[in-house]
Amino acid sequence: MSTINHSITGDTTTLNVQQKLGAAIGILGLVILLLASFNVNFQPLWLWLTVSLLSIAGGIIWYSKATYQNHPAGIKNDGAFFRSLTSRGLWGYVVGVLLTSFYIILYFYPEYLGLVKGESNTGVIALFDPLSRALSGNPASQWFVYGTLYTIAILFFGIKFIIKYRHSKYHLIRTCSVMFFQLGFAFLIPEFMARMNGDSLNLPYYDLKNIWPLNYYNFEQYRVDGMINSGTIGLALLIFGVASIFIITPILTYFYGKRWYCSWVCGCGGLAETAGDSFRHLSDNSKRAWKIERWLIHTIVVFVTIMTTAVIYSYLGDDTSKYWFTKTTFLLSVGGVLTFVFALVFIFKRDKLQKDAKYGAIGFFVVIMALIGMHFFSDTENIFMIESRSLKKSYGFLIGSIFSGVVGTGFYPILGNRAWCRFGCPMAAILGFQQKLFSKFRITTNGGQCISCGNCSTYCEMGIDVRSYAQKGQNIVRSSCVGCGVCSSVCPRGVLKLENGPTEDRVDDNPIIIGHDGAPKLR
Repeated sequence: MSTINHSITGDTTTLNVQQKLGAAIGILGLVILLLASFNVNFQPLWLWLTVSLLSIAGGIIWYSKATYQNHPAGIKNDGAFFRSLTSRGLWGYVVGVLLTSFYIILYFYPEYLGLVKGESNTGVIALFDPLSRALSGNPASQWFVYGTLYTIAILFFGIKFIIKYRHSKYHLIRTCSVMFFQLGFAFLIPEFMARMNGDSLNLPYYDLKNIWPLNYYNFEQYRVDGMINSGTIGLALLIFGVASIFIITPILTYFYGKRWYCSWVCGCGGLAETAGDSFRHLSDNSKRAWKIERWLIHTIVVFVTIMTTAVIYSYLGDDTSKYWFTKTTFLLSVGGVLTFVFALVFIFKRDKLQKDAKYGAIGFFVVIMALIGMHFFSDTENIFMIESRSLKKSYGFLIGSIFSGVVGTGFYPILGNRAWCRFGCPMAAILGFQQKLFSKFRITTNGGQCISCGNCSTYCEMGIDVRSYAQKGQNIVRSSCVGCGVCSSVCPRGVLKLENGPTEDRVDDNPIIIGHDGAPKLR
């Protein structure tokens, strides 16, 4: 007996022929990389690398067009919670394990990818040598392999995102933006900078749009010395790094909210929005997850502040004849800046922080106590009798490697696509602090039109219960909101709108309770 599918959307859990062909082509490119990692001798290298990367890119585009081109634009609940890959099923865990394994090998065992120090590369790293030499003049490293694949993922999953959200001008612009910044500022420009280096120039190799505290290593002594010794260009990069912290990011956040970075520029956010888009509904929006988020992200901000201060403190001196900026002056400056910022916040904006005021006070107290302790219990190489480099390595291992890489990306199919941005990124936390206090950005709601379907909360990658705001007609002003705009795109009634407006009364503490406020009283 034959069965009839009465589903409105049809059978969305199986792939059609075009999707299967696209997936097969993409997998072929990955198989070439896998075989290369097992030292299969592909010759010539440039030809096989080209075939591999084009197969991956072509497979993504083919699959995306077959999936979304002939369907209505935007998110539909078409099987996302029934597919094993996107509903924490078997395939979701398999992909999670594979991604996590790749990151562990990348960070800690690059020799298994073919990295050979002092000798010619082998394996999959050798496959990327022709491209690396063409761009920077140097042989490939595990980071070049990763950077290339990372860029490929953002570019071509970005095309998938554009096809899927082709109805929204906002999504088209921000997706093209992250594709541009990843290709240019994060991938090509650092490679060209490496090619420029020589006896008279020693520019640092880093993502130019990474800003402290995300780029926590930019103020280490060897990097500062290298930029100063590189003349005008190097000094300009150093000044740009400092100006980014105190001038550029506050101004841009004032006008656009943290979305200018987290959704338009950042590579971590770019990968989450493109390659991680299929997993956005897996973000936990429970109250328990929200409490964990607040404590964890504030702790990491305190840690990175103390760690960076300790590293800079370790290479400064006390001799005023040699150093115009001594250790004591530096600590007083850090303490003065923090005190000034928190004094302004607590005097003028404390009512907008609510519970965050308590966390801010705790964090401020910890940092100030650490600065005092640093002055009395430190010497040239040690901070609190702990080697300053050990602090940096601990942060780099726990946060920079394990959290942002292994967990942040490897756990897309388990924790959703923004676990790192939500729970671990100190840059997102500081921008969120600025967004909460003085940004013009907010998401406005029209509670009278809300039908409580829950699409907005389901697809909020930051775990915000958007529906609760919409039901009350309350503006959404949250530190964690990255302004991706998907909540607005999935709303069937046009309840949500991303806006920039006056800062007065931006946070509505007395929202409308639909059916009560303004209604005549019954006697």
